[in-house]
Amino acid sequence: MRVREMHPLCCISLESPGIGSQSPDATLTRARSLPATFSGGSNGNVGGKAAGSEATVAGVLYKWTNYGKGWRSRWVLLKNGGLSYSKIRRPPESINLCDDVRLIGEISTNRLLRWDSRGSGRQKPQKTVGTVHLKISSFRESKSDDRRFYIFTATKTLHLRTDSKRDRVAWIQALVSTRSLFPSRSLNDSLSLVSHDLSISTDRLKKRLLEEGINENLVKDCEQIMLSEFSEVQGQVKVLCEERSYLLDTLRQLEAANIEAETAGIPDGEYQLTKHEFSSLGRGKYSEYSTTESSDDIEKQELEEVSDEDGTSFYDTKEYFTEPTSMTEAAKYSENHRRFNQLDSEEKMRADKQVCSSGYPHIERRKKLPDPVEKEKGVSLWSMIKDNVGKDLTRVCLPVYFNEPISSLQKCFEDLEYSYLLDRAYECGKAGNSVLRILNVAAFAISGYASSEGRHCKPFNPLLGETYEADFPDKGVRFFSEKVSHHPTLIACHCEGRGWKFWGDSNLRTKFWGRSIQLDPVGVLTLEFDDGEIFQWSKVTTTIYNLILGKVYCDHHGMMHIQGNREYSCKLKFKEQSILDRNPHQVQGFVEDVSGNKVASLFGKWDDSMHYTTGDGTGKSKDRITSSNATLLWKSNKPPPNLTRYNLSSFAITLNELTPGLQIKEKLPPTDSRLRPDQRHLENGEYEKANGEKQRLEKRQRMSRKLQEHGWKPRWFQKEGENGSFRYVGGYWEARERGNWDGCPNIFGEFNEELVESSEGP
Repeated sequence: MRVREMHPLCCISLESPGIGSQSPDATLTRARSLPATFSGGSNGNVGGKAAGSEATVAGVLYKWTNYGKGWRSRWVLLKNGGLSYSKIRRPPESINLCDDVRLIGEISTNRLLRWDSRGSGRQKPQKTVGTVHLKISSFRESKSDDRRFYIFTATKTLHLRTDSKRDRVAWIQALVSTRSLFPSRSLNDSLSLVSHDLSISTDRLKKRLLEEGINENLVKDCEQIMLSEFSEVQGQVKVLCEERSYLLDTLRQLEAANIEAETAGIPDGEYQLTKHEFSSLGRGKYSEYSTTESSDDIEKQELEEVSDEDGTSFYDTKEYFTEPTSMTEAAKYSENHRRFNQLDSEEKMRADKQVCSSGYPHIERRKKLPDPVEKEKGVSLWSMIKDNVGKDLTRVCLPVYFNEPISSLQKCFEDLEYSYLLDRAYECGKAGNSVLRILNVAAFAISGYASSEGRHCKPFNPLLGETYEADFPDKGVRFFSEKVSHHPTLIACHCEGRGWKFWGDSNLRTKFWGRSIQLDPVGVLTLEFDDGEIFQWSKVTTTIYNLILGKVYCDHHGMMHIQGNREYSCKLKFKEQSILDRNPHQVQGFVEDVSGNKVASLFGKWDDSMHYTTGDGTGKSKDRITSSNATLLWKSNKPPPNLTRYNLSSFAITLNELTPGLQIKEKLPPTDSRLRPDQRHLENGEYEKANGEKQRLEKRQRMSRKLQEHGWKPRWFQKEGENGSFRYVGGYWEARERGNWDGCPNIFGEFNEELVESSEGP
């Protein structure tokens, strides 16, 4: 009799009619035996409760690995509350038929024949490369791809794909069934196992001793000794139950602590896919393979939805994790968040009280941009480049599609969104804490980059003489900026806050590298406190990638030196992002005294948050955020709920708003950016009008170069020396109070040749 050839994974005979069948039943699950090689893939009773008679589920799924390899097939085993996956290899000829396995999915006949033709040569041992504990995991289906689903743990996200929609339904049902093995219970329920009276266990022994003629008093003494011993054992069992509950509660932290060791053993590049990495799949060198027409934007939105803990629905059973019995590292980190959020709330409450007591009217600022009047038409930058080959690029007017509805003058003020850090620095200095003062100054210098994440459009280039004012009594700041030079483009600003002044001018040197453009800021920013302490620094390099093809994104990199005129200075390094960087936007630095001794260290991300530790920071490079002595210094604000394609922050949305007090004609000078027509039309979604006005103003701008050539001077700023910076000369707020704007030209109107003639002089 011919020995039947066996399937190397699940012992399906090649004579089985299910193999190669095209009937609808071909993809139904089958009960088969699993090879011993795979039966040990799951690490025991990882869930705490054995599956018992519950069948083990196995099959081949496609798992997203990395940008280079894309989707790879993996052998997946769901057993005893754990899901393990491994590379697919032919197992040894010795096969264990003791385990009942429910196989999900159709297996290719060609693969069976290929494995069979290789013979039974020397085989490599099967190795599990990843395990997920379903007790602490969540899972959900993809909305855009009916074959894909996700499994979420505290440390990573598994992206899995089946061969068909029916297979995905079967896998989800298997996962739900496995999660149901873990009942909902509380800590008191777990202690009920040992709550019964143990005294009944001594009755038989007492009766037996009396029958042997032992003295009754001696029997009672023995009984008391045994009851005492049993009580001690019962107490120990209760302690063990409490420890077990605590271990279940902290299993996420334990898995996070071992993730590095697990990752090191995965040769195919398994890694944690965060929000940022998933959103950047489209801009990488490799694209994600998929046979369905799913949208990258939909996938990004899905992951953001399921990654948000608020309002997310998973296939979870009822939550049964209780509060931890002691404060863990993560709890301490959350406590730091709470304290600083409370501090910020108190500062905002004090600011609101100061606004009310100072007589300023409360200004209700808008929460979103106006709804667009027209439907915007997309524009290809590559098409524009081809259409303008051989033309003078200085005379090419880019459509407003590439602009956002704010100007560069307003974007300067956007860097002061977190001005409360300077208020806090001022108070720390008054209290004698100079280290904490410079730490807050450093956090302020970093926070200006937070709003640039996801901003793909460029601000409007101001006209010569264009100005912008920002009066925020609730923040305690008054800001003013002016474009003081057109060639080179130079913007000067001045801001006054609670106990501090901030000023500077900036210019950009650009380098075009084909697919990216590099922006090197030129200029010094100065911060002066009322007690005389001064800090100065320059901005780091900004690079914008994928200008021609791919998703446009920007990165900030380089060294930032914050130099103080007293005891302390700070050095910050913005790490440059690589193509496959799993943790981008990193910033690291330290504070040192005049002797060069490090007194504090900073670390974090420029788009998220910054932390600090005191001391030289030696040996604290790993896992710093969860370190017990790390303190939250700054955290970025959450984005607004209704994002547009501009991705403006909640603060940036208010910058171009004409609040009720500013709608009076005399309140703003005719040079203010809020009155610029093309920018206003773009904000309102009137794209045709915006393009027309932009072309008119850029033509006027080219003509206004004659003003600068004939010795034109800025109205509100004056240059200090030949190579010095521009400083605010004063008078703007006084003119605003009087409503007198004599000498301020109507730069947004039609160009007047008399302006050039009057500026020529004798």
